[in-house]
Amino acid sequence: MADEIHRITKETLDKLRAEYSALTTIGRTEIARVIEAARLLGDLSENGDYHAAKDEQGKMESRIRQIDHVLRNHELVERDEHAGRVQHASIARVLYDGDGADDAQEFFIGSIEERPEGVLVASPTSPLGAALLGRGVGETVEYEAPSGVLRLTIVGLR
Repeated sequence: MADEIHRITKETLDKLRAEYSALTTIGRTEIARVIEAARLLGDLSENGDYHAAKDEQGKMESRIRQIDHVLRNHELVERDEHAGRVQHASIARVLYDGDGADDAQEFFIGSIEERPEGVLVASPTSPLGAALLGRGVGETVEYEAPSGVLRLTIVGLR
């Protein structure tokens, strides 16, 4: 993780900066208040509110570290909305050989931090992501998967 460069758009960078700021100020203050209130309830060994608040604090601190890593190790990328080719932050609709038209899948090519809700992510450095980058609608590509070589056709792009 230490050497990983996260390729993100300016919009994602702004979103992560805002989330980081909110978590390190309001989030930390609020969780400290909740922990203190739970402590006042008595015996910590059997205090469910206290343990739940501490778990929540741990999750929040983990997210803060994750965002901090991305902010320290990122490279900005720009999208060309008129490129007509799969690029960083594109969503490619693909159809694997042998599947019916109703079986098409969508993959977001980029960082997990940028993923639109409900869309699978393919890192640009993954075999699938690398095979799709630079390709256009109607092109067929192959890539090496753990189960062997897979072949698919790009049927849509957004």
